[in-house]
Amino acid sequence: MANKTGSSKKGVLLQLAEERALSKKEIDDEKRKHQESLVPYMPKDCVSIILVRLPVQSLQSSRFVCKPWYNIVNSSLFIDAHLRRSKFVIIFLESAVIERSNFYVGPQILQENLNTFWVEANLRRSGSIPVLHQPDLDPRSKHYLKFIEFEDGKGKFKEFNASCLGNIRATCNGLILIDNKFKKGGLIVFNPVTRKLVALPLGTLYPPHDESYGFGLCNVTGKYKVVHLFRDELGYVSCEILTPGASSWREVNGPSFGLFGWFGYKPISAIGALHWIPQIDRSECLVSIELHTEKFHTIPLPEHSRAHDGIIEMKGFLCFIVHQEICQRMDVWVLKSLQGEDWTTYHSITIGYIIDLVPFCSTSRDDEEIIFRRDEDCSFYTYNLRFEGMRKIEFEIRKGNESLRRSRSCLPHVNSLVSWDIGGAEQDQFDV
Repeated sequence: MANKTGSSKKGVLLQLAEERALSKKEIDDEKRKHQESLVPYMPKDCVSIILVRLPVQSLQSSRFVCKPWYNIVNSSLFIDAHLRRSKFVIIFLESAVIERSNFYVGPQILQENLNTFWVEANLRRSGSIPVLHQPDLDPRSKHYLKFIEFEDGKGKFKEFNASCLGNIRATCNGLILIDNKFKKGGLIVFNPVTRKLVALPLGTLYPPHDESYGFGLCNVTGKYKVVHLFRDELGYVSCEILTPGASSWREVNGPSFGLFGWFGYKPISAIGALHWIPQIDRSECLVSIELHTEKFHTIPLPEHSRAHDGIIEMKGFLCFIVHQEICQRMDVWVLKSLQGEDWTTYHSITIGYIIDLVPFCSTSRDDEEIIFRRDEDCSFYTYNLRFEGMRKIEFEIRKGNESLRRSRSCLPHVNSLVSWDIGGAEQDQFDV
């Protein structure tokens, strides 16, 4: 009798435990359903459209929220869509005033605090440079990478928290081309936002005043190309090209003899080609290389190009801005294609008494606003073609102009997540 009573009690307790477990499961299910109703499911396309509007600094952290976000932000189509929405900035190098006490000496290397990414030091750690070919790195000769953002008529100086020893040779879509101090004549491709870098194979060695580097994206193949022009002792200009993954540079036919007088003007990438102004003064044409066919062309200019004139890329087109000093204005000419089209007059800018403004870049790929630089005091101006207004950029920091004046490099740039080898990015469907 006692055994039956004990078994009965155990059965009741087991039944109560099962009922409580079932009740708890029902409560948890209700809580989950309630939470899901508060945070409804959001389609992937909607998430993409929201994320693409974030600044690139926010994307760096947002992509680690969850795996779906990571896949979206790292897809090549998203990176390209974000790039097209990004505004241009001005990247420049500022000399570092460094005290020895801020560094400790390791085996053949000097390092600074962990917040600053030193390009050459990280290239050495990556193992890209053989141990026997590693010179000492002197931090006293380094430069900090900085940039200027333009917003509401003001220029804001900002930090990349990155430094390098080499000069900036060219920029393209967020990538910069830096001299490789480990190899004379070598180059490094570096994205200062993602801090990804790669050392390029050594090309032909020539003094800087007898060579020029162009950097562009081929619209047909979707691959980046670095174009190197160099002039030999007889005055002939040769050309070699490097693409991602290649172990060496490829020689291609250079431009016709006698076109280049100097290599002082940086090339501009637009309408599927790289374009150079080949003379210091009174250039009658542009020298251009089509990135897909890798063939050179000469493009006649609508007017002679003088010292303060220049070319920029605006809204995907090539723009030539020429000064008319007699009537104190600048004319803006546009070329939309290399396929047999002519230059067309686009706009006239009244400049008044400021006649030494040099065209620098547009503010973005979609806006009709041009940034000009004045070499005399290293000041910047913006002109809006739609509202026809010229205004001087005011800097938050007064000493900013002095930093730019001392800088070895000052080039248009855009902050992006682009990689040198974009073929490795995940493909995904995305529309802005």
